[in-house]
Amino acid sequence: MTKTVVLGMSGGVDSAVSGLLLKQQGYNVIALFMHNWEEKDGEGNCTAERDYNDVKAVCDKLGIAYYSVNFAKQYMDRVFKYFLDEYAKGRTPNPDVLCNREIKFGPFLQYAKSLGADYIATGHYCGIRHSGDRHYLLKARDQSKDQTYFLNQLSQQQLKDVIFPLADINKSEVREIAEKYDLANAKKKDSTGICFIGERNFRNFLSTYLPNQVGDIVTLDGKKVGEHIGLMYYTLGQRRGLGLGGTTDSQERWFVVEKDMTNNRLIVSHGDEEVLMSKSLVASGLNWIPEPIGTEFKCTAKFRYRQPEQGVTVRLVGDKAEVFFDEKQRAVTPGQYVVFYDEEKCLGGGVIDEVIK
Repeated sequence: MTKTVVLGMSGGVDSAVSGLLLKQQGYNVIALFMHNWEEKDGEGNCTAERDYNDVKAVCDKLGIAYYSVNFAKQYMDRVFKYFLDEYAKGRTPNPDVLCNREIKFGPFLQYAKSLGADYIATGHYCGIRHSGDRHYLLKARDQSKDQTYFLNQLSQQQLKDVIFPLADINKSEVREIAEKYDLANAKKKDSTGICFIGERNFRNFLSTYLPNQVGDIVTLDGKKVGEHIGLMYYTLGQRRGLGLGGTTDSQERWFVVEKDMTNNRLIVSHGDEEVLMSKSLVASGLNWIPEPIGTEFKCTAKFRYRQPEQGVTVRLVGDKAEVFFDEKQRAVTPGQYVVFYDEEKCLGGGVIDEVIK
């Protein structure tokens, strides 16, 4: 009996080629487009409408049934409110991780099952191995595109019936396949920006939801060197956009060291970056795929998406993890995720709460 796969199709080339590959493998493929953001972009365009038109064109070409479903309320309640709360606290959140746990592998998974799905699939660059009742999230062959970082919060139940068609395919091959089969979005550029919202003037976008609170920019010894436009717009280690040119005799650029939320001050420095270096962190909101190796173990970790893995020692203390770095790390940022790896396996991850200098 032919198995049914419900594929999350975004309008991009990755999910389009995923649909093609699944159909070639003999599955009954149903495409499901998620409409998760109601507002138009800064130019008055509805990006979701354009993306859905691309979905329809691809599905018509491949002979795949397609549906659209609206998860805007779930996205607002489960992802965007958290996103705003974290920025209001002066942290730097990663909404893509929550998008996956709370939407793509949440309401989407449930809706797919209601359509009769045996499996669900997405265009993520990662792999999966099912071994009995255990499910292992694996790195993609294309290491430059691997997206396991963004899936670190998925549970065993969420991974149970998942297929990742692009696990063993390079991005360049995906483009070639799309062009070979004359898919409408073969040359469409990859989406960037906030998950499901897209590219925006970030400062303008955020200011419509959170009020600006102008404050002082000060050096480590408390000397005022400028004014910031709101702590939420800055992140640790940032050099651009500080507006501090000409305030030092040195040619070295200023960078953000810390956010003083109590006094609404942005603390900066220039020259020696040792002030940005840290030796360990504390993480909460831990999720393990599957169970942790033990209460204390060595593995590798990433503290942001585009970063080579770093050697660490993890010590579990209650519902938190103390993570000790083999080598000091630059600008580890509260609100981001620390994600753990054991060779090709993604072990899980948690939210960075505290950074120890």
